[in-house]
This record gives sequence, structure tokens and C-alpha cells, in this order.
Amino acid sequence: MKLSALRTVAVMRTTAVALTAALSVAVVAGGSAAAEPEKPSAVSSIVKDGRTWHLKVYSAAMKKDITVDVQRPADESTPAPNFYMFSGLDAGEGSASWQAQTDALGFLADKHVNVVLPIGGRGSYYADWQQEDPKLGLNKWSTFFTEELPPLLDKTLNSTGLNSLAGLSTSGTSVLQLAEQKPGLFKSVAAYSGCAQIADPMGKQFVKFSVEAWAGGNTQNMYGPDNDPAWVANDPVINAEKLRGTNLFISSGSGLPVMEDVRYYTEGNGPMGVVNLGLGVAIEAATNACTANLKTKLDSLGIPATYMFNPVGTHYWPYWEQALHESWPMLAEGMGIPA
Repeated sequence: MKLSALRTVAVMRTTAVALTAALSVAVVAGGSAAAEPEKPSAVSSIVKDGRTWHLKVYSAAMKKDITVDVQRPADESTPAPNFYMFSGLDAGEGSASWQAQTDALGFLADKHVNVVLPIGGRGSYYADWQQEDPKLGLNKWSTFFTEELPPLLDKTLNSTGLNSLAGLSTSGTSVLQLAEQKPGLFKSVAAYSGCAQIADPMGKQFVKFSVEAWAGGNTQNMYGPDNDPAWVANDPVINAEKLRGTNLFISSGSGLPVMEDVRYYTEGNGPMGVVNLGLGVAIEAATNACTANLKTKLDSLGIPATYMFNPVGTHYWPYWEQALHESWPMLAEGMGIPA
């Protein structure tokens, strides 16, 4: 082949390589620019089982479907308010739930209210975590409960837009945090046996015990190291001023067991029942101290609340069932329905 022809071939090859590279860059850039838009939050599906609606709600923040069960009022012809009920550390995923352990659904069956029971978020404290956790995954529950879910429920259930919220144990902390993060969204809030303080050494240890020892997560992914400002920013006691204007019911037991507690923890559980009894005593005594500190702070700010300090009682369901009944008039008031 002549030299001139060889040069022509070489130029053509060089040009082809350059064009291929340019096209590759354009395709990558174009693919990024033309990427499919993020899926918005929405109710993905509804399965109706009598008065119970099983919803799948897609959370754009957590990029997954969240299960939300709703007990509808007997009369669905007129709008009803929404009463959110949070279970504790297991977040309704197992048998430790309002549905399984109490008469809550029966008690509320004749009330004109949508009973909202989220399922999922074990060990998350229903918080917005700073990072995804290897064990507990991506947690943006505060965003879900304050921004994503309420308008979807209002539309899907044709609700009145008035909300109340109750939680126990770890979610007794969460309900106060959510009330502070979006004041006015929940008109009435009930916290049963929750530790409201999380930024002091005792509060941090309580959170770490729940998240790390019990659920297997890492609080470094939640609020960061101990000196991270996120601990203070999410402490309901430190930020108690944000609870002004919210109807509050706050309860706790002393930790002192009675025979009913002993039977609950030990009947049929063997030696582990004694260990559980000890935990129930210790946890409730700790939450009682936290609750007393919250009362002191609210009193200093002149923020009213209804308190129920039981002289006895450990950390278990019959006391929370009783607290639900006691707090119902205040919760109903926040939703604008008769007690």
C-alpha cells in the first residue's frame, strides 16, 4: 500500500477512535441527564379486609414500600380524623404490637376515627438517620411521618386532616420528637413509658441499649458520635419549647413490680422470665426518671401537660393499655371528636 494510502487509513482510524470516545462521553452524560425521575411518594396498593385496610405506601425518602394498617370507622360516609399508634422497639413487626397485646382496636372500634398502625422501622426510633445502617437499612422515618404519609392518608381516607399520636417505650420518645419537628401536625400526643431525654449520658445509654444491644444497629449511623449536635437537636427535653400548643399526656410507672407483673414475665417462660422481669423493672425505673425530668422542664416553661405517674408498674403492655384509656379524652379532643 502506498504511503499516502497508509496515512489516510491512519487518519480515519484516529478519527473513529475520537468519535467513539466522544460518543461514549455523550451517552454517559446524556444517560445521567435523562435518568428516570425519582418515584414520588404514593399509596401503592390497598387491600380491604372488612374495616381493616392494608396499605402499601411508597416512601421516596426510604425508597421502599411501608406497610400501614388502618382500622376504618364504622361509618365511612363522613370524614374522620387520623389517630397514629406506634408500637415500641419492634415497630409492629412481630407480636409486640398494639394489635396483638392490647384491646386497643376493640376499644377504638366505636370511635369515629381512622386508627393508623404503621408496621416497620424496628430499632429506628422512627428518626431520620444520618447514614444507611448495615443492619437496619435506610431510615428516614421522621420525613415519612411528617411529610410523606399525612397528605397521602388525608387523600386516601378522606380524613378531616386532624391528627393525634400515641407511642410507647422507644416510640414514647419518637412521638415527642415528631411533635417538635413539625409543630401543629399532631394536635394531641401521648407518650407512655418513653425516655424523653437522649442527649445526656443516661439518655444516650438508653438509646444505645435499644438500638445496638437489642436491635443490632449502630447509633453512629443514627445521630453520629456522642459529641454530634444531632443528639441535642433531637432531644425532646432540650427542645421542649416546641411542644407549646400541643395537648400532652405523659405516663410512666415506678418500676416497682406487683404480682401481675411477676406472672406476666415468668409464666411459661422458664429462667428467661426472671431476666425479663429484671429488665422490665430497670427500664421502667429509668423511663420514670426521664419522665420526671421532662415534667420539670415543661413546668419551668409553663407548658401544661397531663401526667400519670403510677406508684407501681414495670415496662409492659397492660400498663400501656390502661394509659391509652386514660389519655383517650385528650387524644379525642385533638381530633375534634367526642371522647
